[in-house]
Amino acid sequence: MKQLKIWHIAVIFVILCGACSKTSRDDNHKELKIAIAWREDTDNEFCTNVVEAFRQAGVNVTVLPQVKASYIDYEGSSVSVNQLDADGIGYLSNDAGLLVRANSYNGSNVAEVLRDVDGVVFTGGEDISPSLYAVQEDWHHIKSEIDYNAARDVSDYLTMAYCLDHDIPILGFCRGSQMLGVVSGATMIQDLPVWFASHNLDYNYEHRREKSEGETYRDYTPHDVKLAGDSHLAKMFGTTTLTAVPSWHHQAILSVDGTPLSVTATTSVSGIETIEGIERKDKRCAVAVQFHPEAAIVKHLGKGVNNANASQFMSYETAMPLFRSFIECCK
Repeated sequence: MKQLKIWHIAVIFVILCGACSKTSRDDNHKELKIAIAWREDTDNEFCTNVVEAFRQAGVNVTVLPQVKASYIDYEGSSVSVNQLDADGIGYLSNDAGLLVRANSYNGSNVAEVLRDVDGVVFTGGEDISPSLYAVQEDWHHIKSEIDYNAARDVSDYLTMAYCLDHDIPILGFCRGSQMLGVVSGATMIQDLPVWFASHNLDYNYEHRREKSEGETYRDYTPHDVKLAGDSHLAKMFGTTTLTAVPSWHHQAILSVDGTPLSVTATTSVSGIETIEGIERKDKRCAVAVQFHPEAAIVKHLGKGVNNANASQFMSYETAMPLFRSFIECCK
């Protein structure tokens, strides 16, 4: 009987060890899941370029489902018109913006959407509703620059906030950088040409090419960027100077004063250091850039809409370390 008990204990020990060993092996071989924050237009180059950049880095990324809040009314995937601005421009009303800032991801499906996700990428795209700013603003009133997507604003805001609170790695590009700023309480420049003109400073569209009449595609413009030597971003790129980054934006972060953000990259325009990169040093990995290294990668692969000018932009080898480093951050 005593021998039988010993044998039972031995068998149980072996089973438990095997289970522990299997769990360890499964964890070690878990497929890394990096995803792009929801957007309906997955064929947009801001999205497809990111997909290709990560494919080159060895990871296939997918687009997340939409994050919706119970306190926001929807019509399909769109925010209901009763929670949009009264002028019909398409951004979140001030009341809806306050609801999002006050309730954040409480009462949303974000936890389910981000289940088993190891990292989230926020891509470029539309302007962010100024009703989501820490201090709400009216829209910029430039009719040629009307470009809002209230449903994406809500989804991005809730996804970003959840990632920050649960320390899920974040990588943002352009709008993604601005969203990290907005969620963290930064102040914004709604239009760079107007802002520079209001300060009697020259501005020659250093951040985005001025569109020519009849032009169907507005390409990126190159400019140099300085990275803070003690930043996570500099470690990811492996340098403190980036030459000829692809840039395409008319809005930017103005200031991170009073927020948990650190400015990690800048470019100089008319003697003003405009913000080109930010990070949250209180998080494992929450970094974002205002420019588009993914576009440089695609141009050098010969797959971009305009890749004939690839030599004007940062090299494939200079851009790629950011994506490889983010993959390591997510492991």
